[in-house]
Amino acid sequence: MVVTGRLAAAAVLAALFVTLALPSWLGVLLATLALIGLIAADLLLLGSPGALELSRAPVTTVRTGRSIDVELAVLNGGARPVRGTLWDDWPPSVHARHRTHALNLPPNTRIRLHTELTPDYHGDRVAGPVTLRLLGPLGMAGRQVRREVPARLRALPPFRSERLLASKVRQLQHLEGRNTTTIRGQGTEFDSFREYVAGDDVRTIDWRATARANDVLVRTWRPERNRHVVMLLDTGRVSAGRVGDGTRLDATIEAALLLGGLAASGGDSVDLLAYDRRLRTEVRGIGGKRLQIKLMHALAGLTPELVDTDYQGVLRATLQRARRRSLVVWFTHLDAATVQEGLLPVLPVLTERHRVLVVAVTDPEVAAAATRRSGLDDLYAAAAAENVIAEHAVARETLRRMGIRVLAEAPDRLPEALADEYLELKRTGAL
Repeated sequence: MVVTGRLAAAAVLAALFVTLALPSWLGVLLATLALIGLIAADLLLLGSPGALELSRAPVTTVRTGRSIDVELAVLNGGARPVRGTLWDDWPPSVHARHRTHALNLPPNTRIRLHTELTPDYHGDRVAGPVTLRLLGPLGMAGRQVRREVPARLRALPPFRSERLLASKVRQLQHLEGRNTTTIRGQGTEFDSFREYVAGDDVRTIDWRATARANDVLVRTWRPERNRHVVMLLDTGRVSAGRVGDGTRLDATIEAALLLGGLAASGGDSVDLLAYDRRLRTEVRGIGGKRLQIKLMHALAGLTPELVDTDYQGVLRATLQRARRRSLVVWFTHLDAATVQEGLLPVLPVLTERHRVLVVAVTDPEVAAAATRRSGLDDLYAAAAAENVIAEHAVARETLRRMGIRVLAEAPDRLPEALADEYLELKRTGAL
């Protein structure tokens, strides 16, 4: 049971009545009985909390950083009107606004209440209980109950680099010969014939086609399509490092979304595996327009795990799923321990079957610290930063000598740089 300020005001008036009009125990008794009567009348005429039916959509989806209204439907199925207040509880990280609602429902009436949510990080949030405080017609007393109405808010990754996707797709279409002439490159697909012109490589002449034509014909080629791209996300402790405004994993998720959308637009099939000590999430064999939303939902709840990654497990999971030759894009870190103990033992096996691209996120603060020399503290910080930069340079050179392409960029540059690297592989026919 709850009471309101109106009851307190009535108690003050009753005390004044006793003091001024009937200063005796009889006056106290009469005032007390009057207050009890008011409370009993409110409780007897109160609308039943059990008559209220609460419902809402089980899952609501929104991009991280954007606002959305979640709807709560309230139906008064009882015979009495319902007055009071409703609080729709959500976790603090969704920054709920307008979550307090006044209720004044006649019988058999339904209303829809809206609470504005703005999540600041991707992932799933579970709704808290709905608190109902119902008051009687006098507004002096009532009942307060909590009801569980299951619901989730799924905050998808922000995907700020989506603005780059259209331009990168146009570049890919250009490479594939949809808008301009086709090209020749090792390992590319045959496209058509054209007449020989001075300067063409004589090895491209097709003598059988020339014999049936009046002119010398050469083959034209286009970058291979319908290839297989496997994205590996290291979700172990190295992905939890803070870089810029987020973690390394946040930056790799952004880059993976852009690469996935670009590859799907080029007709490639895309797999994604997120792994640390176990498989955290997976998207397999999806292409076309459905891929983008599949990737977003798969990556929405992904967070770093503070454990050492099982690189042998990553290798086994990749080989089980990538049966034909594929482009394996491995998002990881280039510190000495990760490269020497984690990557080098497994990469030779992987490179025998697939083309491997190692992608890492660099910390712009490290590069900035290496240039500061204004004081003694800055000198020590610069020396440490130079050591980190040199360590990463050695790791990159070690991987390149194994025939592995390496891409290391700052978080804001990584998605676009990875898309350009993919286009370069397409252009040269290296997939």
